[in-house]
Amino acid sequence: MPVSTDDPIVALLRAARDGNRGALDELFPLVYDVLRRIAHRKLAAERAGHTLSTSDLVHEAYLKLVRLDRIEWQGRAHFLGVAAQAMRNILVTYALRRKTDKRGGGQPGTQLDEELVAIAEAPTGDLLALNRALEKLEAIDPRQSRVVECRFFAGMSIEETAEALGVSPASVKRDWAVARAWLNRELGE
Repeated sequence: MPVSTDDPIVALLRAARDGNRGALDELFPLVYDVLRRIAHRKLAAERAGHTLSTSDLVHEAYLKLVRLDRIEWQGRAHFLGVAAQAMRNILVTYALRRKTDKRGGGQPGTQLDEELVAIAEAPTGDLLALNRALEKLEAIDPRQSRVVECRFFAGMSIEETAEALGVSPASVKRDWAVARAWLNRELGE
């Protein structure tokens, strides 16, 4: 899809990639509120007493994103899709560390948001099981896996997901329906 040259986020991402460190200082305020909303949604689904704060998750994800200097950013939706994937990776890493902790490592997993409530109700409905299932799905159909990341982890609309992935909204709707059904089956086993 063509990218608007008027998109300040894309312009700043490209300037940072090209070595302009000041561009990162300008970028952060533009994306902070959106990243914070995504992080808040993800952490709201975590267990009570989670020690990773919304700000921590935003800052960790942002640090990962600005280190990606070989990505040709396609726009705001593309950036948010990659941000969702970074947050997913951070939460999975955090959950893995927590699981290996001697004090409470075997605790039940997280409660997922309403759209995938059937996954959350499955006996293995935690973040680690979801991550393993998404890795399997990615091997089968990478686009469906990206659709889940955009919709579930970033909270993107059908249209935003379509823009981020460069496909039609109808394709996103189909992929979303198939991916949810596949994940429900996979996590139910």
